[in-house]
Amino acid sequence: MAINKKGMMFVLSSPSGAGKTTLTKKLVENNPDFAISVSHTTRKPRTNEIDGKDYHFITNKEFDDLIKKNNFYEFAKIFDNFYGTHKEKVIKLLSEGKDVLFDIDWQGTQQLKKIKDLNIITIFILPPNIKVLRDRLLNRHKGEEKLIEKRMNKFNEEVSHWHEYNYVVINDDLEVCYDKIENIIKSEKKGIKKGQNKEEIKKKVEELIK
Repeated sequence: MAINKKGMMFVLSSPSGAGKTTLTKKLVENNPDFAISVSHTTRKPRTNEIDGKDYHFITNKEFDDLIKKNNFYEFAKIFDNFYGTHKEKVIKLLSEGKDVLFDIDWQGTQQLKKIKDLNIITIFILPPNIKVLRDRLLNRHKGEEKLIEKRMNKFNEEVSHWHEYNYVVINDDLEVCYDKIENIIKSEKKGIKKGQNKEEIKKKVEELIK
């Protein structure tokens, strides 16, 4: 199926709790030409989540069927559950001239980058420090200490993939981080690459994974 190249694809990835979902939703709320790629997942919905809006919640069998039919651009197993990006919806949004935002992890990003002819820009979001990350996870998963520890233990692995992304931003202040990401997207839409100090980012990463 041919893709109309009007729309672009922007990936936002981060360690769990660093703010990628909040930032992705905020970008779409403020930009009518943006749309979120709503992933399919086998995990159970949280109390505040809506099927079809936050995720498409499906069974393991349904997920397997979609894999067999080659319906996913990418899929990955994260914390015992599967997540995947369905091709059809993305192609439709791009053909309508929408810029599609992906809230996915490094595994999915690697798969997307291997697909030829996808116009894709990748952005990795870092937390300012480990304490802030833990506090965000505690706030999101009250009373789920085992889950929080699991996510914290995976932090170093996730952060180690920062150099695979076109851009890296630090979510110290939500509004400042949001402005940086929005500026990156607007520049890329105009064909302008924004410079980044990779040595500075590397130092920040080393601080985080001490």
